[in-house]
Amino acid sequence: MRTITYISLLTILITWSCSTQNDSKNDDFSIVSVNVKHNPELSVTVWNIEVAGKAGASTPKPIGQLDGASVFGYVFPTTIKPENVGFNATEGIVALALTSHPDFDDTPLWDENADANYNNDGVIWHPHWVILVEDDRVSGGFSIKQFEAGDTSVILPPTNPGMPMYMDSPGYPVTTRNGLISVVVPDYRIKNETSFNFDAVAAYMKVNTSKPNLPMLGVYEVHSIASGDLSLPYTVN
Repeated sequence: MRTITYISLLTILITWSCSTQNDSKNDDFSIVSVNVKHNPELSVTVWNIEVAGKAGASTPKPIGQLDGASVFGYVFPTTIKPENVGFNATEGIVALALTSHPDFDDTPLWDENADANYNNDGVIWHPHWVILVEDDRVSGGFSIKQFEAGDTSVILPPTNPGMPMYMDSPGYPVTTRNGLISVVVPDYRIKNETSFNFDAVAAYMKVNTSKPNLPMLGVYEVHSIASGDLSLPYTVN
């Protein structure tokens, strides 16, 4: 297990803050179940989160700028190695985050709303690979791992959005249907690592570009955890 333990993250996450103003405090982010299913015939895994409400129906209200922009997320923390999703070996937890954020578009290679404009669809639910690290500067207890611009030791996939964070915009298809949000990941995009542990978290995040004492993208509120204790007990079916 890497230096950042799941138990230490649990200790932070169960101390949830209720002070953040956002519109994600509803059943659309109350997780009922989670699963990842491998389809060997198609060489893909299908990742599913089921909620009590309507998955993906709630999206952030735009504020008209990047600084302070809200991000809603359904997040799968995993035991996948950073190298297997295109990053260099680094401390932290690899997570697949399904996000919505109307104030910016961080998937410049993909046109999720199919209108031939690649820069206007941040609100459409889309996936990111990220590295999560503990961060006591924010009430949710963790943030996306950052690095200094120009750090030659950092390796990001060519599909990354160009931000100084361990983040990728892989372009996998995300669908929502009633209480279910799903994403399909080809086996070769995770170096055929189809045996791993995972969990599911519904969270409220926020962007920061003005305060050097805060992370660029931090988690400010955790609404629900599939396992209840962030122990990553689930395995691929």
